[in-house]
Amino acid sequence: MSLAGFNQLTEQEKMDRFMERIEKGDKIEADDWMPDDYRMVLIKLISMHGISEIMGALPEKEWVPKAPSLQKKLGIMAKVQDEMGHGQLLLRVVEDLLEPLGKSREDLMEDLFTGELKFHNVFHMPSPTWGDAGMIAWLVDGAAIMTQTNMLQASYGPYARALHRICAEEVFHAQHGESIIMALAEGTGMQKKMLQESLNRWWESLLMFFGPATAKTTGTSKQDLTIKYRIRTKTNEQLRQDFFTKYVPRVLAIGLQLPDETMYFDQEKGEWIYRQPDWAEFKNIIANNGPMSKSRLRLRKIAYENNQWVREALANP
Repeated sequence: MSLAGFNQLTEQEKMDRFMERIEKGDKIEADDWMPDDYRMVLIKLISMHGISEIMGALPEKEWVPKAPSLQKKLGIMAKVQDEMGHGQLLLRVVEDLLEPLGKSREDLMEDLFTGELKFHNVFHMPSPTWGDAGMIAWLVDGAAIMTQTNMLQASYGPYARALHRICAEEVFHAQHGESIIMALAEGTGMQKKMLQESLNRWWESLLMFFGPATAKTTGTSKQDLTIKYRIRTKTNEQLRQDFFTKYVPRVLAIGLQLPDETMYFDQEKGEWIYRQPDWAEFKNIIANNGPMSKSRLRLRKIAYENNQWVREALANP
């Protein structure tokens, strides 16, 4: 249909055609017509993902000068560089969605500093030991891979294409983390103790990573919309169960104890039974009240302000 003909359709007819494309598996592009709630859920999802990639590099950046060997230093430096690159790629995807609304990347950064734009709960947490650096790369990145591979066939083409590159690199990050974890698990008693303490510290944050099982809101939740529009296919709880199935056996195999002594796999239900994290604390953390929220936001803001001249030079060559 010609653009002129499409513009003559009613909003309901446009929506019907849009959903037909979604159901067929077509990719929606930035300049295609899309309903407002589709655009807004994409902006919220991808901007949070992009900012989380950038903020997520900060706890590992702290370990660049303290890594125990030159090889480990090079590995974590490369990982930090990749994460920053992922953030840049994703924010570029968001820019195309923001443009029709008269907004830009500058607005996203302001939203981050004012607390309007959230980033993943895990990146508000401290990383006091080398075991934490390994845990982030192994289990946090492992959780991220599960979330992101679930969206590799996302209906929004630019995001799906970006995810193919990001997921390929995240696999290397998880392997990097696993190498740190295995070295500590096979090390001294002190190193094993460090590793167990790190797992204990990160366990609740890992459970929170996927978000609550059900949205405690009125109306349609972001989770519902992402599934309706085939941006992803699995719910928060399905992803969390997949994470348990993959990683609980691996955690136990290297001699670590689960921080949840009540956890077990219910054969009849076909699911893991576990102690729920404190979801009130989850909301508090993502409202920038976590242990490291303020300091990491301050570091990001200083970097943003100090590099204002670079953005100005690029805008006015």
